[in-house]
Amino acid sequence: MVGELLLLCLGSFFAGLVDAMVGGGGLVQIPLLFNVFPNGAPATLFGTNKAVSVVGTGFAARRYIRQVDMDWGVVGRAALAAFVASFAGAAAVGLFPPAMLRPVVVVLLLAVLVYTLKKKDFGVLRAEGLAHRPKPLLALALGAAIGFYDGFFGPGTGSFLIFLFARCYAWDFLRSSAAAKVVNVSTNLAALAWFIPVGAIMAKIAAMMAVANLAGAWVGAHLAIKNGAQFVRRVFIVVVSVLIARLIWDIVS
Repeated sequence: MVGELLLLCLGSFFAGLVDAMVGGGGLVQIPLLFNVFPNGAPATLFGTNKAVSVVGTGFAARRYIRQVDMDWGVVGRAALAAFVASFAGAAAVGLFPPAMLRPVVVVLLLAVLVYTLKKKDFGVLRAEGLAHRPKPLLALALGAAIGFYDGFFGPGTGSFLIFLFARCYAWDFLRSSAAAKVVNVSTNLAALAWFIPVGAIMAKIAAMMAVANLAGAWVGAHLAIKNGAQFVRRVFIVVVSVLIARLIWDIVS
């Protein structure tokens, strides 16, 4: 069991590192939990993942807030809408299998990847005129849509948030990643509000993984802030590509 705990902590560290930059930590953490606990209840494993992720994401958000200029008129509205919608998404899981969304998500992520690759300066330079244009209703709609998706299904939430903030508000990838972390904290808390009352969390395992996840988040946020938007853009492209490959594998296997 010691070896399995070490594996979980190492995986959680890497998940926190990647997630702090561009999202996608669930790509590492969720499969790892399912492999280590093959007989565990899915709800418990997902709840444990959220309990771990909220620690690293919260720390990364705090780090970004201190060093990256944030438009709280946009980010606050998006986070609030995401919290409400994420809880609704978790409650709606029983309506139809979330796996049915996989082909749609693959198409959307492919569109995101192609657009990012085609627009060489997308997410690298901030268009000041567009960035200061007020879009309060758009922020609410964006937060609600991604929040519901995260509560219902989840893969790629951070990547979608970064892309949408960069596309809709003309922010660079660093600022978009910072905003995405704040919204992600909101959706994670909403999910925990669903999982905690039913006891769907392995508390001791989550606590150990959370320490490693926080350490990874510190490294990831440091790398992103130090190296800037161009670096975050490159990592974003890699993570989205891996996420597409993983979802396609899940569909065909």
